[in-house]
Amino acid sequence: MKNFAIKLVWFTTTFVFVFAALNQTNTPIPILMFLFLMGSFLIPYMVFKVLTDKYTTTKTFKDWYEDYPIETLEKEET
Repeated sequence: MKNFAIKLVWFTTTFVFVFAALNQTNTPIPILMFLFLMGSFLIPYMVFKVLTDKYTTTKTFKDWYEDYPIETLEKEET
């Protein structure tokens, strides 16, 4: 997911924010309709690419979270 899929997620997120901002301005309706139709295909395509991405990792649930080490969790339980 680090290659194409994450870039597609960022692009789609930016597209949605720009589309929402353009709706608050005096943008002509045909342009808004074109962007709406483009977004209607872009969002399902993004979901498909993320779900079918060949991303693999060596991490397991035993690795826990990198920003919250498991040693810290063990100290809090006692």
